[in-house]
Amino acid sequence: MDKRVIFAVAGSGKTTHIVNSLSFEKRSLVITYSESNYNHLRRKIIEKFGYLPENITVQTYFTFLYSFCYKPFLHYAWRSKGINWDVPPAFTLRLRRTDRRFFIDGHSRLYSNRIAKLALDNVIDDVRARLEKYYDEFLLDEVQDFAGHDFNLLKEICRSDMDILLVGDFYQHTFDTSRDGPTNKNLFHDFTRYQKHFSDIDITVDKDTLSRSYRCSSSVCAFVMQSLGVNIESHKKEETGVYYLDGEKIFKKVFYDDNVVKLFFKEHSKYPCYSNNWGKSKGLDQYDDVCVVLYPKAFKAYTSGNFSKLPASSRNKLYVACTRANRSLYFMNEADIKDLKTR
Repeated sequence: MDKRVIFAVAGSGKTTHIVNSLSFEKRSLVITYSESNYNHLRRKIIEKFGYLPENITVQTYFTFLYSFCYKPFLHYAWRSKGINWDVPPAFTLRLRRTDRRFFIDGHSRLYSNRIAKLALDNVIDDVRARLEKYYDEFLLDEVQDFAGHDFNLLKEICRSDMDILLVGDFYQHTFDTSRDGPTNKNLFHDFTRYQKHFSDIDITVDKDTLSRSYRCSSSVCAFVMQSLGVNIESHKKEETGVYYLDGEKIFKKVFYDDNVVKLFFKEHSKYPCYSNNWGKSKGLDQYDDVCVVLYPKAFKAYTSGNFSKLPASSRNKLYVACTRANRSLYFMNEADIKDLKTR
């Protein structure tokens, strides 16, 4: 029985690796967090087989959590009516974990960030037994997005008597499935400690299989490794440039060039150019040349050659932005283009 977590780098082929591991021989459950990843995975599986085989199930995490873990075992007793995606009121943290109000709001809706906790406290053995009955392997994409009670549930699922494959990029942790007070609050503060969560439950930690990027050039990888401390190498042999744009004529030319995407920390829509935000560009691989627009604190970090003082969430989003480049990578000071804002 093979149980492993593969820590990948940007552009290393995470989805391809998952899809290539699927076959007609095993009953496979494939889970990912976001709708966009779900659609991408499903499309790639159909491309491989020509259709979606009956032995392969693809679901978003919350569909799996609600329809597979909660509804068969708990819906009749708890009589919920849908899901509340808002953060629960602060007073609920003072309630006993057996109190209905901790899990369900006044309209009988489940708090989304506590469904996993409800399953853990009441039916985790049943969930594992159901997984083992219907599937031979459990595959999870974007493992770094799992937080709060959802991460605890994932660890318990990994104890199931089945093959387990988890894939993700620790440094692309920009979104969470959920958070709930102090539960796993410091989960992503240290990569070494994060890995230990898996090795402690006998999950093999693999940092080699997907350690090289098919997307980023060796030049971009070298910049990311040196500036952001992420160990990333490239499959590509050719070099590309990493440039800082200085001078009004140069940065305006790139700003209005629709062949170069401009990636902003936030509020990209306020600029009249081909653009996106750092975090929202995650999962996108269609960009050739990328221009990363640096907000004041990030620009100061860039000029000093030290990004360590940026918040971890900002560094991760910067890593995502830099590694969207299939070709050259540019940097621009947002202060230089503030007058180009349209709103």
